[in-house]
Amino acid sequence: MNPLATTWVALQEKLYFLHPLADQPDQLVLSALLLVAGMISGEALHRLLGLSRIIGYVAAGALAGPGALDWLDARTLSMAEPLADTALGLLLLETGRSLDVKWLRTNRELLPSAIAESSLSLILVFAFSYFAADLSAGWSAATAAITMASAPAVVLLTTQENRAQGQVAQRTLLLTAINCALSFVVFAAVLGIVHAEQSGNWLNAVAHPLWVMAGGVGIGMLGARIALLLASKIATGAVVRTFALIATAVFTIGLARTLSVPVFLSLFMMGVSLNLIDRKRVLSYIELPDVHWILAIGLFVITGAMLPLKDLNWLTAQLAFGLIVVRGVAKFIGVTLFGQGDLSMKKRRMVGLGIQPLSATAIFMASEIASIYPEVGSEALLLPLLAAAMMEFVGPQLCRYALITAGECPPDVKGDFL
Repeated sequence: MNPLATTWVALQEKLYFLHPLADQPDQLVLSALLLVAGMISGEALHRLLGLSRIIGYVAAGALAGPGALDWLDARTLSMAEPLADTALGLLLLETGRSLDVKWLRTNRELLPSAIAESSLSLILVFAFSYFAADLSAGWSAATAAITMASAPAVVLLTTQENRAQGQVAQRTLLLTAINCALSFVVFAAVLGIVHAEQSGNWLNAVAHPLWVMAGGVGIGMLGARIALLLASKIATGAVVRTFALIATAVFTIGLARTLSVPVFLSLFMMGVSLNLIDRKRVLSYIELPDVHWILAIGLFVITGAMLPLKDLNWLTAQLAFGLIVVRGVAKFIGVTLFGQGDLSMKKRRMVGLGIQPLSATAIFMASEIASIYPEVGSEALLLPLLAAAMMEFVGPQLCRYALITAGECPPDVKGDFL
């Protein structure tokens, strides 16, 4: 028994109200310490090396997770899911709100560009997974769907972190929002393919995609209606309207979790719906406060801990790197060669780099699909998870480099490290 435990036992003999010391550290205390460690490492890497803060958050989680020190075990990560869902949900709500359908009508070259890069990524990643990684058609389609979208949380936070404003920042955000929407549709279809391939159960193969899409759209629209009703009829000030928006978003997250509908899809659709139905612009100018950065630290610490680093070996690393290259080239070509006619070639290239991140959304999509058939899903979807693990440390910096090189960040934002 260590000296601390011995002293505590001696105190217990005199102070009857003291509880025995637990064999393991309190998980709440440990989680709080990890959030602080994530914040410190993010700030340190940002100030000393010019890296995105997100990389520091992910590094802290990866170090504490099962793949390294194992301070955050599977049980603790499961308990932290509501926090991660809330953080990702609020960030996807903002991504959905940035997708203005009217703006797409006036900038008709943006949609073809998004379709081109998303389709090219889907086709090439499927081919790579099927022929090079030797995955089945169903799991290859799942891998392609998971990696099809950019990381909206990373792109949004990197843009805000570097105070970027301009054509490249705007196009990167919009393309990310569009390819997220497209990937969610493909994701729903892939659920049916996986059911058909793994079990041959056609009821689930048809019902599950319909449930996910109808539930995501329905819950998202309901959340948007409630938020707009509260903001227009009850709330009058900006602070109260912000609270109404956040409270409704949290309610929508809870409803989606209860009904087995992906949170990321429901909150994204809530944001899109708000743009469509908020004709009086009641909530259009309401921005989420900086508290979402606190949630973002938790999100990236948790996703860092979820990364399957212990499964990383020479073969899996080669395959994951190959997938990243194939996906990256597809997105870069899609953006630079299709659409975007009003942008210079240099800015197109920067947009092509800016949409490269692959992060939390992909991890949660992979978990959603793998949970259907856990006995094979976890192993079958190891490839996209390892690719996401690598891109967690590279993607934020690529996006930051693109924004700085495009000249859309203030002069005090350092850009001397790629």
